Amino acid sequence: MKQSVERILTTHVGSLPRPPDLLEMIQAKERGEPLDTAAFATRIKSAVAEVVQRQAESGIDIIADGEMGRFGFIPYVNERLTGLEPRPNPASEGTWARSREHLAFPEYYAWAAQMPGAAGGAQRNRWVCTGPIAYKGQEALARDIDNLKAALGQVRSEEAFMPAVSPAQLAGWNRNEFYKTDEEFRVAVADALHEEYKAIVDAGLVVQIDDPQLASHYTTHPELDIAQCRNVAAATVELLNHALTGIPPEQVRYHTCYGINMGPRVHDLELKHIVDIMLGINAGAYSFEAGNPRHEHEWRVWEDVKLPEGKVLIPGVITHGSNFVEHPEAIAQRIARFAQAAGRENVIAGADCGFASFSTTCEVHPTVVWAKLAALGEGARLATKELWGRT
Repeated sequence: MKQSVERILTTHVGSLPRPPDLLEMIQAKERGEPLDTAAFATRIKSAVAEVVQRQAESGIDIIADGEMGRFGFIPYVNERLTGLEPRPNPASEGTWARSREHLAFPEYYAWAAQMPGAAGGAQRNRWVCTGPIAYKGQEALARDIDNLKAALGQVRSEEAFMPAVSPAQLAGWNRNEFYKTDEEFRVAVADALHEEYKAIVDAGLVVQIDDPQLASHYTTHPELDIAQCRNVAAATVELLNHALTGIPPEQVRYHTCYGINMGPRVHDLELKHIVDIMLGINAGAYSFEAGNPRHEHEWRVWEDVKLPEGKVLIPGVITHGSNFVEHPEAIAQRIARFAQAAGRENVIAGADCGFASFSTTCEVHPTVVWAKLAALGEGARLATKELWGRT
């Protein structure tokens, strides 16, 4: 895991806007329409090259493939596992229905649901476990890795990472109709995902575990109090550590957040309630929201919580929750606060969440995304000048 030894390094969470023509292919595939698979694979490869180039030009040091060929950060992996099948989803309610947020602001969420590209809508398909879970995605994963490595050969970068969904996130997204207990199902999912994690690491990349539910479970389950949600979080960490068995923590970065929700956000669980549990994950770096008005103040958590030796923080210093482009000086100030609390070498500047976690969402316009990433790069340069006295 790279550290900011001589300057503040920059990264993001993973997903980036897909080119319009590729987006059409992805959505056609999701709708079950005929697709030229060779043309699709070729376009993914070229899109990865394009998005890697743009990251480097924006001043991003630790680069990803932008999840170019994925419909979403969770459902992509369903096609890589045995024992799962898609069924039409009769549900009309989306992700935030019956959440604390929806209950507090029903008028807002009814209004927001009518916006083009609104997040949190109901899934077209619901994947169901009907047989033994095992990993079968070796070929698809190898293509992803090859595409990223080929693109990296054309740019300068410090490191590269590839996102992969967490076991708890995937198990919660799908429904179990095969295993006797949900715990057996969760362990089977974890065992299968271990193969994906290991293959990414064995290829010389850092694996990022995407696990929004650790932080967002409290919001989406109003029937649970904080203590009960901490118990859920502890079980999540235990399951994830099982899936990470044998994988060096320094090749793992962990991401949690509060989902794609450009709403009031007054019911987000505070970082102080789960930070000790999060630090129990066998990872070398921890990525979390800190670049928006609801969580920017939480840098102070790290004044009281001691970061374990050799671990790195990746706080969001730009947000996916607004089309405002953050001023580089504001970004530099945010970085400096974390550096003050946790040590400058232990901070990598990141984003709150992905900018295209699902191909159907477009909260932040693609042109704004790239402006934000350029501002992130400039803010890191300003912070480097302040913290090291060099540009």
